[in-house]
Amino acid sequence: MDINFNKNEDHNKLLLSDLKRKLVKVKLGGGEKRIAKLHEQGKLTARERIDYLLDKGAKSIEIGAFVGDQMYEEHGGCPSGGVVVKIGYIKGKQCIVVANDATVKAGAWFPITGKKNLRAQEIAIENKLPIIYLVDSAGVYLPLQDEIFPDKEHFGRIFRNNAVMSSMGITQIAAVMGSCVAGGAYLPIMSDEALIVDKTGSIFLAGSYLVKAAIGESIDNETLGGATTHCEISGVTDYKAKDDKDALDTIKNIVDKIGDFDKAGYNRVKPAKPSLPQEDIYGILPKARSEQYDMLEIIKRLVDNSEFEQYKEGYGQTIITGYARIDGWAVGIVANQRKVVKTKKGEMQFGGVIYSDSADKATRFIANCNQKKIPLVFLQDVTGFMVGSKSEHGGIIKDGAKMVNAVANSVVPKFTVVVGNSYGAGNYAMCGKAYDPRLIFAWPSAELAVMGGAQAAKVLLQIEASSLKAKGEELTAAQEEELFNKIKAKYDNQVSPYYAAARLWTDAIIDPLDTRTWISMGIEAANHSPIEKPFNLGVIQV
Repeated sequence: MDINFNKNEDHNKLLLSDLKRKLVKVKLGGGEKRIAKLHEQGKLTARERIDYLLDKGAKSIEIGAFVGDQMYEEHGGCPSGGVVVKIGYIKGKQCIVVANDATVKAGAWFPITGKKNLRAQEIAIENKLPIIYLVDSAGVYLPLQDEIFPDKEHFGRIFRNNAVMSSMGITQIAAVMGSCVAGGAYLPIMSDEALIVDKTGSIFLAGSYLVKAAIGESIDNETLGGATTHCEISGVTDYKAKDDKDALDTIKNIVDKIGDFDKAGYNRVKPAKPSLPQEDIYGILPKARSEQYDMLEIIKRLVDNSEFEQYKEGYGQTIITGYARIDGWAVGIVANQRKVVKTKKGEMQFGGVIYSDSADKATRFIANCNQKKIPLVFLQDVTGFMVGSKSEHGGIIKDGAKMVNAVANSVVPKFTVVVGNSYGAGNYAMCGKAYDPRLIFAWPSAELAVMGGAQAAKVLLQIEASSLKAKGEELTAAQEEELFNKIKAKYDNQVSPYYAAARLWTDAIIDPLDTRTWISMGIEAANHSPIEKPFNLGVIQV
């Protein structure tokens, strides 16, 4: 191994160590004191509930662990968006579980909480996965109600999705394990079946204090909307549980009886591990995002037996396309090549940049995968499309549009891994969040933005200097340096993978060695949902 490999390895393992440290903190939710208080009430935490519900020893993946990171600090923060979401297995059946974290503002819904819940429902709808709600929430966080209440992608969309999923035959099971008030009371009751935990669970449109204020009636919350009331008087809930574990055991028994699903039929054979060491990824991936490396070496450490069948290997070389298997599943891979390549015409092309020929190749390959019903995996390390007169005269906009068209209209499931750079229109062409990947996740080395921090700072500095010059003023060299550093520091924070994950632009930040698990579980989920429409590119310029 050369010295650069060792430096890269040290850097990437430090990033991984930082990721693990942040995850430990996030998993404490509202903190140890609030966890202890929950236990005193005889309740499990959101994570403990999910861990008890999911099959022991089976794989699972968490969606949005870093949602809300460094957001809402003036309101005390909102770790994981106040809700925990995992895809895992219950009695061997793949499900998605959504659990309110009562240690975070009593499980109240912040704006990002609503976005995360909608993302969980989107995954359930796209993949026709059973969804389990573990409800323990004080309802909308009132100081921010205007950011979550009335709009299309706000709180009310949750209940609309409940109704739509029911019409689609997607199983929804809800357990009321704490507070469930006001508009939030509709979620469990719009589910197929609802459970409630005795003495700790409650459901009502208005609590006892509001009832007293509104109509003058004096009543306690348990009599108003407790387990006995709703299981024996109102008939609102279907099962009464004595405690959290009893409720979760009931859910396991219900899920165990669900029939098999119609399969999409994606090709799978016996899984095999890569023949090359996966750990080499840490040394191959460079420390600096501007450095070159061979993406093919990354691919060989992600795919079964390190076998990769390249498509149009010698053409459009700044995008690698080809067929492989990941954990036994057949996949088509579209990846940005990050090393400088030389074309047959003797021209040099920059790594990580999409040229006309590479966009043309990718478009054709995506169409082939749709024709063959092969899921697509995008490995992003892209700085954008090639610019300049030669590219413009050669029709780069037209060729880029064809690629974006193919990605947008693709009907096979897509999975996006942000390995490094994810800049500008390159993010779109390589299936960024706006293009409906079933799952999109980042490595700790990822950066997402219109452009890199240094480039953005230079552009913004030039604009500022031009503006001042028009007024007859000029920046000194010291002022230029100070302004440049200030702009770059702000921009660097915004390109961080944690900034993106906090806003749910990506579903997670993961250890690169977990990539195979995410893609495999993602395709397994997608296999629940047969393709319902043909692949059609519509109108494109050829």
